[in-house]
Amino acid sequence: MSIYLLIGGLGLVTGFFSGLLGIGGGIVMAPLLLYVPPFFGLEPLSMQTVAGLTIVQGVLGCLAGGLTHKKFQFVSDKLAFYMGVTIFMAAALGGVASSFVANEVLLFIFACLAFIAAFLMLVPVAKDCERPEVAGLEFNRFRAVAAASGVGLFGGLVGQGGSFILIPLMTCYVRIPTRIAIGSNLAIVFLSSIAGLLGKALTGQIEWLLVIPIAVTVVPAACLGGLASQKLPVASLRRILAVLIGLAAFRMWGSLFF
Repeated sequence: MSIYLLIGGLGLVTGFFSGLLGIGGGIVMAPLLLYVPPFFGLEPLSMQTVAGLTIVQGVLGCLAGGLTHKKFQFVSDKLAFYMGVTIFMAAALGGVASSFVANEVLLFIFACLAFIAAFLMLVPVAKDCERPEVAGLEFNRFRAVAAASGVGLFGGLVGQGGSFILIPLMTCYVRIPTRIAIGSNLAIVFLSSIAGLLGKALTGQIEWLLVIPIAVTVVPAACLGGLASQKLPVASLRRILAVLIGLAAFRMWGSLFF
């Protein structure tokens, strides 16, 4: 099998999940790019190549999925601005401070937080409705900034995006309806991913030929995932997110002990 066809197929999978669940897709794309090519007898991709392709997938998936959710009026521009700017600055600060802190300890804490986030996704949220009104959305700005600061700082310290933890925090701590949290998270992740994309592009860390199948497949798959998200009940979306976040936590623990 051609590596281009395989990456295109993986782009379909991760793009769909980006649109469906409002995540960047890195927690799905990175392990697939690392482990699937050797399974088909292809040369394994380097971590640098995987990181470059993952950030491209994240930007494209968030853009396409976010526009689809915005079409259904489930993206809060105000919420995305407050949390997007905050997580961008906090992640930059965490990245700078990462050389002064033991990465293993922080990664363990981050994995524990992910498990807590997965549990929170299984807890029903009061007044969570299927068709919330984004125009009249009110939220606690302090809580929104605090949630984004914590996730951004820890994410920057341990080299993880952490956007998948934002949705549980938005629904349970900031009290944002699930559908608006999913749609707005795509806008937040898009803002934070742009900086990562520019950094990797300017330092030659992106294999542009391998980007082509991702660009071709991720955008339509993310749009399709966004449409499918509107059809699923909120409870089902929360359960799927809980499973995905739990798997991400196991993956972080695995990187610590194996």
